[in-house]
Amino acid sequence: MSPQPTADTDHPDRLNNPDRVDHPSRSDGFVRGLSESIGGPLGAHAVGASGRPSASRFWIPARIVLALTCLVLALHWVQKSPCQDGAWQANEQYTRFCYTDVLALYYAERLNEGAVPYRDHPVEYPVVTGYFMGAIGLPVHALGADRPDINQGQWFYNLNALVLGALAVATVAVILALRRRRPWDAAMFALSPALLLTATVNWDLLAIGLGALGLYAWARGRPALAGLLLGLAGAAKLWPLFLLGPILVLAVRAARMRAALTAIAVAVVTVIAVNLPVALPYREGWLRFFELNSTRAVDWGTLWYIGRYLDGLWASGQAGDQGPFQWLSGHIPALNNLSYALFAVACLAIAGLAMRAPRRPRLGQLAFLVVAAFLIFSKVWSQQFVLWLLPLAVLARPRWGAFLAWQAAEVCYFVAFYGELLGAATNTPVFPEGVFVLAAGLRLITVGVLCALVVHDILHPEQDPVRQTYADDPDGGVLDGAADAPWAAKFRLPGATNAGEGRRTAPDAPSPATP
Repeated sequence: MSPQPTADTDHPDRLNNPDRVDHPSRSDGFVRGLSESIGGPLGAHAVGASGRPSASRFWIPARIVLALTCLVLALHWVQKSPCQDGAWQANEQYTRFCYTDVLALYYAERLNEGAVPYRDHPVEYPVVTGYFMGAIGLPVHALGADRPDINQGQWFYNLNALVLGALAVATVAVILALRRRRPWDAAMFALSPALLLTATVNWDLLAIGLGALGLYAWARGRPALAGLLLGLAGAAKLWPLFLLGPILVLAVRAARMRAALTAIAVAVVTVIAVNLPVALPYREGWLRFFELNSTRAVDWGTLWYIGRYLDGLWASGQAGDQGPFQWLSGHIPALNNLSYALFAVACLAIAGLAMRAPRRPRLGQLAFLVVAAFLIFSKVWSQQFVLWLLPLAVLARPRWGAFLAWQAAEVCYFVAFYGELLGAATNTPVFPEGVFVLAAGLRLITVGVLCALVVHDILHPEQDPVRQTYADDPDGGVLDGAADAPWAAKFRLPGATNAGEGRRTAPDAPSPATP
C-alpha cells in the first residue's frame, strides 16, 4: 500500500519546482514525531518555509549545515587533543578514547626520521595515502630538524587534521550540491557521531573526499573527471573503485555506455599512473599493502570474529574440535577466497536487483549496497570504516530513524572496541568478551537493516524519499531521466516506469546530451 502523502509532497507541481526545499519535519516520520515536542512540523507560513532563498537571510540551510560540520570537527579535535603530544602514558589513548593511527604511524613509518614512504620503509596503505603521509610528514621532519623544540608528532597530527577536516567539509558541500532541494540531508553526515569520534583515526577522509568529488563530477556529466577523481580515491583506499560497478550496471540498463566506459577507463589509467612511480623502483615497499591484506588474520568486530566467538561456545578450537569459523581463522587463504567469493555473489545480486527493479535504481542506492556488502564480508572492519558508508547512506536513504539507530550501534561499538584495546594492553579484560561481540553484532545488524531498507526503496520507488523530491536521480549524470534500453523492459518487474519514459520533469540542471 502506498504511503499517505505528507504536506511536503501533496502538491502536483512539487517535482517541477526547483525552488522548493524538503523539510524533514514534514517529510520524515521520525523527525516529524520529534518535532511534536516543540510545536509540530514547520508551518506553511513560517519564515523560509517556501524554501526560496532570501537576500536578507544569511543562515540558509546550506550554511547552517556547513557551520555544524565545522563545529563537529572542532569537537572531534578537542576529543583527540589528550593524545596529541604522543606521550600516551598509562594507556590514556584508550581510557580517553583518543587513539589515532595518524600520530602513531608518524613514528611507526619512520617519517620522524625522514624516511621516504615506500623507498625507505614499506607502507601498509595504497600509494595516494603514502604520498599524502610523505607530503606532510617529510616537511614536518625537516622543520623539526631546524627547530628541535617543536613536537613533530603533534605538528604532523594537526596538519593532517586540518586537511582531513577540509575534505570532510568538501564532502558535505558535495552532498549539498547534489541535494539542493534537500539540504538537511547533509546534516546527517555533519552531525553523525561517527564523524565526531573517528574523523582523524586514519586517513579515510582522503579517499572519501576524493570519492565524493568524483560522484559530483559524474552527476554533472563529466565522466572523464569522475574517473580521474575516483581513480585517485581508489589509489588512496581501495573501496572507491567499487563505485564504478554501479555506474556500469546502471549505464547498461540505460544504454549509456560511452560515459560509463570513459569513467572506468580513466580510473584504470589513473590508478596505474599513480602506482607506477612506486611499484617499479620500490617494489618491496609497494607490495606491503597487498601482502598485509593477504596474510592479515581475522580482525576485531567482523562477521568472522563474531562467528569464531559463537563457535567457541560449543567447540574448544583445538584440532578436531573446531567450528567452521574457528577453522577459517586458522586457514587465512581459504578465508580470503570465501570473503572475496561472498562479496562477488553480493555484487552479482545487486546487479540483478538493478536490472529487475521496476524503475532503474539511483546511483547512491547501489553504491551504498556495494560498499556495505564489502564491509559485511570483509575480514577487516576497522572502527573508522564507518566513514566510508556515511555519505553513501545519506545519498541512498535520507531517513533519520534507521540512520540514528545505526549511529547508536556504532557508538556502542566504539566504546566496546576501546575496552578491548585497553584489555589487550593491560591483560585485564574491561568487560566480558560477549559484550564486545554483542556491540559488533549490533553494528552488523543495523548495517544489514539499512541495506534491507534501501532494497525496499528500490523495489518500491514511489516510497524513495529522494524521488519524492526529484523526478529521477540527481546523482545520475547522463543517466538522470534517461529511458531504459528497450531490452531492459523484458527483465524488470512491473511497477513504476523511469522518468525518461514519460513526461520528464525539470531537473536541478539539464543532463548533458552525451549518449
